[in-house]
Amino acid sequence: MNMYVSNLSFRLSEQELGDLFSQYGEVSSVKIIKDRETQRSRGFGFVEMPSDDQAKAAMEALANYEMGGRNINVSEARQRD
Repeated sequence: MNMYVSNLSFRLSEQELGDLFSQYGEVSSVKIIKDRETQRSRGFGFVEMPSDDQAKAAMEALANYEMGGRNINVSEARQRD
């Protein structure tokens, strides 16, 4: 399952985000979206986990979880059209 994670601290690394989600199961990929020109985080990203059950457990546990001074939001990512 691919999850959309928003309201991330601009200083948060992909490694830190992956470590947080790995507490709930295997993480297959982590991508924090960055501005093309400045390479600064845009405050959101995606985490993919191969197990839907583990991903749902992570979504429930991490809803409004405080990380880096911000409460993160986690939801299932929508497919791009």
